[in-house]
Amino acid sequence: MPMSDSLAPMKGTLDVLVLKTLSWGPMHGVEIVTWLEDRSGGSLAVEDSAIYHALHRMQERGLVRADWGLTENNRRARYYEITAAGRDWLQEQSTQFLRYAETVAAVLRIADR
Repeated sequence: MPMSDSLAPMKGTLDVLVLKTLSWGPMHGVEIVTWLEDRSGGSLAVEDSAIYHALHRMQERGLVRADWGLTENNRRARYYEITAAGRDWLQEQSTQFLRYAETVAAVLRIADR
């Protein structure tokens, strides 16, 4: 998909998307971006800086924790891991978001008169 067709995450969804990514296991920032781009088929364009802002915000709220580690290229990187509180928050927000998205989709599918 051409980059101009990429979608930026809608306001309020980035934290949910990052936590969903981390539910698969600890990752550093570039891995998170790559995971999201891969799983969206390249449709989701996520800026590295936005990911790091979200991670810091969620770390302050106790939703993720971070530890230093080495990447597969032997470079130091901060690896982020979802906490129990983060899993609970992800579950709540995922349920609400999916319900909201289904409702909006239903309204948008109503034929014009």
